Amino acid sequence: MLKEVSNSGIVDTLLSWADFKKSKDLKKSDGTKTQRIRGIVKLEDANEAGGRYSDKCTLILTEGDSAKALAMAGLSVVGRDHYGVFPLRGKLLNVREASSKQILENEEIQNIKKILGLQQNKEYTNVKSLRYGHLMIMADQDHDGSHIKGLLINFIHSFWPSLLKVPSFMVEFTTPIIRAFHSNGTKLSFYSMPEYESWRENLGNNATGWKIKYYKGLGTSTPQEGREYFRDLDKHRKDFVWEDEQDGSAIELAFSKKKIEDRKTWIRNFEPGTFRDHMVKHINYRDFVNKELILFSRADLQRSIPSMVDGLKPGQRKILFCSFKKKLFKEIKVGQFIGYVSEHSAYHHGEQSLASTIIGMAQDFVGSNNINLLKPNGQFGTRNLGGKDHASARYIYTELNPITRCLFHENDDKLLEYLNEDGRSIEPNWYIPIIPLVLVNGSEGIGTGWSSYIPNYNPRDIIANVRRMLSGEAMLPMDPWYRGFHGVIEKSAKEGGYIVNGMIEEINEQVFRITELPIRRWTQDYKQFLESITDGSPNVKDPLIEDFRQNGDDAIVDIEIRLKLDKIAMIMQEGLLKKFKLTSTISTSNMHLFDADGKIKKYDSPEQVLEEFFPLRLEYYERRKQHILNNLERLLLILDNKVRFILGVVNGEIIVSNRKKADLLMELQQKGFTPMPRKGKSAEPQVAGANDDISEEQDDDNAREEETGRVEGAKRGDYEYLLSLPIGTLTIESVQKLLAEKDEKEKEFEILKATPPTSMWMKDLDELEKKLDEIDSKAVEEQNKSQGNRKTLNRGISAAAAVKRPPQPRKKAKNVEQENDNSSMEIENHVVAAKPRGRPKKAPAIKVVDEDEILSLQERLAAYNFGASSDQSSSAAMEAEVPKENSRRGGAKKKSSSTIVLDLDSDNQNNVEDDEDEDGDFEILQQAAMEAGKKETGRKPAGQKAATKRNVGSKQSQKLKTVEETSPEKKVRRMRPSPFNKKSGSLLGRLNKKDQNGSEEDLSGSGSANSSPCSTTEEVTEVAPVAARGRPQRTNRTKARYVVSESESNDDDDGSEDDDEHASDFSDFEDEE
Repeated sequence: MLKEVSNSGIVDTLLSWADFKKSKDLKKSDGTKTQRIRGIVKLEDANEAGGRYSDKCTLILTEGDSAKALAMAGLSVVGRDHYGVFPLRGKLLNVREASSKQILENEEIQNIKKILGLQQNKEYTNVKSLRYGHLMIMADQDHDGSHIKGLLINFIHSFWPSLLKVPSFMVEFTTPIIRAFHSNGTKLSFYSMPEYESWRENLGNNATGWKIKYYKGLGTSTPQEGREYFRDLDKHRKDFVWEDEQDGSAIELAFSKKKIEDRKTWIRNFEPGTFRDHMVKHINYRDFVNKELILFSRADLQRSIPSMVDGLKPGQRKILFCSFKKKLFKEIKVGQFIGYVSEHSAYHHGEQSLASTIIGMAQDFVGSNNINLLKPNGQFGTRNLGGKDHASARYIYTELNPITRCLFHENDDKLLEYLNEDGRSIEPNWYIPIIPLVLVNGSEGIGTGWSSYIPNYNPRDIIANVRRMLSGEAMLPMDPWYRGFHGVIEKSAKEGGYIVNGMIEEINEQVFRITELPIRRWTQDYKQFLESITDGSPNVKDPLIEDFRQNGDDAIVDIEIRLKLDKIAMIMQEGLLKKFKLTSTISTSNMHLFDADGKIKKYDSPEQVLEEFFPLRLEYYERRKQHILNNLERLLLILDNKVRFILGVVNGEIIVSNRKKADLLMELQQKGFTPMPRKGKSAEPQVAGANDDISEEQDDDNAREEETGRVEGAKRGDYEYLLSLPIGTLTIESVQKLLAEKDEKEKEFEILKATPPTSMWMKDLDELEKKLDEIDSKAVEEQNKSQGNRKTLNRGISAAAAVKRPPQPRKKAKNVEQENDNSSMEIENHVVAAKPRGRPKKAPAIKVVDEDEILSLQERLAAYNFGASSDQSSSAAMEAEVPKENSRRGGAKKKSSSTIVLDLDSDNQNNVEDDEDEDGDFEILQQAAMEAGKKETGRKPAGQKAATKRNVGSKQSQKLKTVEETSPEKKVRRMRPSPFNKKSGSLLGRLNKKDQNGSEEDLSGSGSANSSPCSTTEEVTEVAPVAARGRPQRTNRTKARYVVSESESNDDDDGSEDDDEHASDFSDFEDEE
């Protein structure tokens, strides 16, 4: 049926109609040949553009604004009449496969059509109908600059292929990539790296006086150099020419999606060292694609797909190289580390891209890295947004993870092949870890012609398989594994496929808890999905759940969902995992990697990757062993020569002082001392910006050697290891130490010589497993802490209330007016500080105090008028009442006591608190009748504050318990009113007036005390003093201390000493609370 439809011509008709519709839409943005164009930002139009001499005008399209500035500098040479400039913002759209909507919405394409005056689907045999007769591309000389040239050529070829056949319509402006300057003023320009490499080889040892400078971008050139370029315009201008239809086929090969397989073959057939000859005047499009554009495709593929050997892309490898070079074991700000990487590894891309790579290497949340090579010291992102919620690079820090050096052993660094760029040594082709890192952390990328996806695997499974291969056993199959993932990964029916399931558990028939999401399904995205099926959310047609509740955090998923009752049966029938999108798939059918030779290759399984990695790694263990043995042999030779040299100096056989260097070198050579020449600097031209410390040291060494010169084949550097020995080492003791060191190194040499490479590999695997054990133990500890915290939080408010009971309701005086009910200083229930041991004692009897004693107190209180109202100011007596003793309180009291209680306004009282005692609101009232000349014999605190503060320290409890058991008197609590508080004074007056009328009030703080009838005689309570702490006595507070403060007035000579003790002890008690 499908074949019949295809042969009927209906498909061709539909495609033709679609092309017609697309062309009709694109015609809306056609340009016209006009003298002036307005409204295009950043366009520097030629004066003759669109006029009678428009065919002689050239439009220069530059790569960015900086390149435009260089072109504008050149226009000062060629003029503005026939040259216009327009900057491009990055790379142009690939219009070959783009929709008409994408093209119409692309502002840059529309501007180019208007500036040139292009009309859709028009056949051009000449440029008379255009505003410009030439289109010049001025881009950087790097790979991305070549891609921009190709995209512009593809744009013209897609819509106006006839224009490419017009001679000299498409033009390229080339600039040098390297310039060489000689001290005599000679300047040379090189337009490709192979061209420069050939010149440097031919230069040989004649590089003295040459200085080279790399021009990676047009922004590197100065305005003066730009004017130089345009003065020699014919040399820098290259014309594209159309030779035959193979040119068009080459353009389609590079940019058409229909040519994917052909493009793969094209890249596979790439030969290193291929480059285009920039000295020729004319370039055909086929050569441009096959000799220049292919370099970009190759570089783009290398940036997108990692190496099988180390699992790293070039950007990641540069970061790791700089981490090792800097010995990054102390944290550094990511923003600063970016600059270090750019400087020492020749990184030529944007800083933001480098920051993203560093952050990605340090992330450790579920679904990212199984082993993060860098440590995330800061907010590096979470599984909530898949790492996109990381902080800016200027806020976060990083350093090398200690396990990184277990993967990339330091002894392998000297065995690698390092690249050279910008005149300095940078990162190697690849590192050689002890296990394939690409399987540990996985990879994902899309390049030219290929894409790649490698899931993560368990490093312990990889280590186990390596051990099996070292023992000659067969490997076991490995399945994907992600650190911290608690779901299920199982094989699917499809070959190489896996199903990843999250976790959901049933709480009851309507409520379910989701505790894990599939790999790389982030929490925020899943929350949005739940909102899309929740009843009450906007634009929800068929809700499945009533509501959901999140209890997780940045690392844990914990979501409770409540299903709609009428949907439960349908959901259970279809399956919870499927209905709530808790399942995904992983495929191992797209595992493309670069092999050790730099060729792209597809791997069918992780075991195949390990099979190819194993012999290469074993070979490098053999190289490592040989390298260490060579170093030990050299060290033993040095130690032997040092011993001979020192013994010769000590015995007087070799005289070092007061002789010429040449004679000394001659003598050392004649006596058979082994020369150890230092590695000198190769004869190369000096590179601008290459200021490594090593190079400077080598220059100094070479200068010293030139001064000394050769002495019959011997140089000073050959015996530097002997002549640079300090004078203090020329002793017999030093000889003994050197001999001991020599013996130790000989043993080490013999042990290593007998050790097979497989044992060395086994030892490294053991060290790696130890580090993994440490990481797992830390992760378990953090998980236990997190679970403990979550359990505590999940208890809710009721559980918190069970731990800390709310304060008991306060019992207020019966006849106190309502205006004082809201005061924070109301009468509170007494809380017993410590329960005495033993049997409870009898309640104390009531002691009646003479009226003379009360009058004495009343007189003294009257002397301090506390701001009471005029009708109450004359009241000086206070009501006293004896509460019933609670059975829980300390020892029985033999003397009767009464309590004086004040209700205060806390707001006014705070205005007069002392700085050192601002939290103390309660004080202990004296329990003895304050008689003149009578010393107080004991006192006792009334107990703790009310139940609003339950957690009283053990020290305080012990203090109160001791006082309670030893004092024969009853403890009470009183409040200190403010002399500025009128409400307090009013209350005193009211209490006094009610007392005179014989009213009874229950002011006990125990909560269970019963009021007892009082006689007309007022009573006071006697309190025995408690030993005060060793704190300075606040003598400035000893005036006015009756009822309203800690102690008696200083005017009372008999009680002044005790009053000070009261003040000190009471402040201690209040501070502790």
